[in-house]
Amino acid sequence: MGQVTFKTDNMQPCIDACVKCAQACWESFSLCLEEPDVEGRKNCISLLVQCAGTCQCSAAIMSMSGSISKVFSQMCAQICLACAEECSKYEDDYTQICADICTRCAEECSIMIADGK
Repeated sequence: MGQVTFKTDNMQPCIDACVKCAQACWESFSLCLEEPDVEGRKNCISLLVQCAGTCQCSAAIMSMSGSISKVFSQMCAQICLACAEECSKYEDDYTQICADICTRCAEECSIMIADGK
């Protein structure tokens, strides 16, 4: 069930995945800034911020049953896959976990789009 109504039930798995992904990206962003090779992680850091922001917007629009939910979910899937690919280049546990969460979010967004929700 959605948080307050049944209106978003069909999108709830995607909403949850987007919220989780945003959190993982913000956490990873913060940790990347503490790494000694932070200069070499600029692309990763940028993608983490882009992914977190896109996931947050996507979750918000789906929560409102917005008419552009599918459009945002498509963008979200794309940025999540790019972020997952970049994060997987690093051997840190947190970047590997973040890559897995981003991949799962992209999968949920694709399912939501394919189901015509």
